[in-house]
Amino acid sequence: MASSGFPDIFSWIQSLPPISQWPPNNSIVSISLCSSSSSSQPSLKLCISKNPQAPTLYFSVVADYNLPVALWTSKHFKYSPNNITPISQETISSLLVNVIESVIHYGSNKNSFLIKFLKLEYIANLEEVFNLSFLTLLFLVCIYEAPAGLRSGCLNILKNHLADCCSRQTSKSLMMLLGSNLEEEWMRSMNLAITNWTVELQAEHRTVKTPSPLYSYAISTFGMLKVQLYCPVIAMDIEKSSSPSCDDERLQFSLNYHQLEGVLQFNYKVIVKERWIDVMLNVDNIRCDIVRLVNETLMKEQGAGTGEKHFPSRISLQITPTRQSNIVSVSVSKSSDNPAREIGKEKGIEGSFEPPNPYVAIRVSAGETMTMSLKPWKFEESVYGYSAKLNWFLHDSVDGREIFSSKPSKYQLINPKAWFKDRYSSAYRPFTRQGGVIFAGDEYGEGVMWKVDKAALGKTMEWEIRGWIWLTYWPNKHRTCYAETRRLEFREILKLTIA
Repeated sequence: MASSGFPDIFSWIQSLPPISQWPPNNSIVSISLCSSSSSSQPSLKLCISKNPQAPTLYFSVVADYNLPVALWTSKHFKYSPNNITPISQETISSLLVNVIESVIHYGSNKNSFLIKFLKLEYIANLEEVFNLSFLTLLFLVCIYEAPAGLRSGCLNILKNHLADCCSRQTSKSLMMLLGSNLEEEWMRSMNLAITNWTVELQAEHRTVKTPSPLYSYAISTFGMLKVQLYCPVIAMDIEKSSSPSCDDERLQFSLNYHQLEGVLQFNYKVIVKERWIDVMLNVDNIRCDIVRLVNETLMKEQGAGTGEKHFPSRISLQITPTRQSNIVSVSVSKSSDNPAREIGKEKGIEGSFEPPNPYVAIRVSAGETMTMSLKPWKFEESVYGYSAKLNWFLHDSVDGREIFSSKPSKYQLINPKAWFKDRYSSAYRPFTRQGGVIFAGDEYGEGVMWKVDKAALGKTMEWEIRGWIWLTYWPNKHRTCYAETRRLEFREILKLTIA
């Protein structure tokens, strides 16, 4: 973390002299965290203050005006005046938990969380994890608490630190340390702050690249490959929309304050044959959820309702071995879809007799009907070179058109019986009740198999997973003609040992 330009707070704390050696007339030590580009503006500092009435100390982030303003303050921690080091391992552990709690509590979920770590000595990269946690807290404090003159300059500096390679690598360790449930709360808190900041900049007709428009990481272990990703909807690129902007402020609020949470899980198996090796990859779970970043009450008060949000309309994955000299072939296990059609003919004869001008009027009508069974989601596999491509497409159940690439008519948007109306409560909905999708191995377990030269035995090979996810908004219950589709792209590298 220190190499990225952000101060090494962990090492600074560790190197402090014993509290008994602090100047008697000074109960505070500090380090500069971030300075504004303007010399007339103050800097942000981390201060450690000693309580003169009790053997405790506390940490605070301070805007260094002539009269300092505390923007965040930690809990109070006990210390022993006789300790050689002023900050014990126990205090550092408690401070780290305090920092993580503070980050999570900036989110919309105000429930208390149980945060329990391994002992610090078992955390291999404790220094990096501590510094990243504090950097994240500082970023959120700057968004929500910093005075206007200080915010802009410091936020641009901090978001660059968060986006660099060192921080993104360390964040994977932090997420593993937190566990999945706290990871989700951490990312919702982080992306709520990014959304608030982006909305503020848009109101000022300014643009900024968010520190992490898409956060993702990948792991391979125990015969499983997993990619986890999070992206605030506001940070996704608009691929097409029915108008240049949404003029409905309540609808815009609802569309902005959501994030995409995705999980891609594959099972893999390495089978050593007599003359070659089979590497088999099967879909275990593909999950995409669109999750609120604010509570339900606020969404109802300021938004257009909890049901007005984007929905997944296409998911595309491409899986490629990065070094292909040992690859012999690739095979997919699903044929191209060939839906059955039922064709029937209906014929009828109508006659009438009308005196006093008797004649027989015979009218003959023949009709032909065609029905086709089509599920809302269509799955396809294809091959490009040694890359395997997996695609899930959502279709309109009335006319069969792809949703992500089609533009609905105004009649469709206002038609109360359209398939996408009440899409989270209908018995025929193509989504979960929460508005996401799950593609599991029971229906989408088809796999991909690479034949690999036996010379690769014992080696570690890299597989690249690239993905694209499209989110579409068509009105659910809100009366509007606005519609849009957004897209994000991600890329992760996974390592497999051929053994």
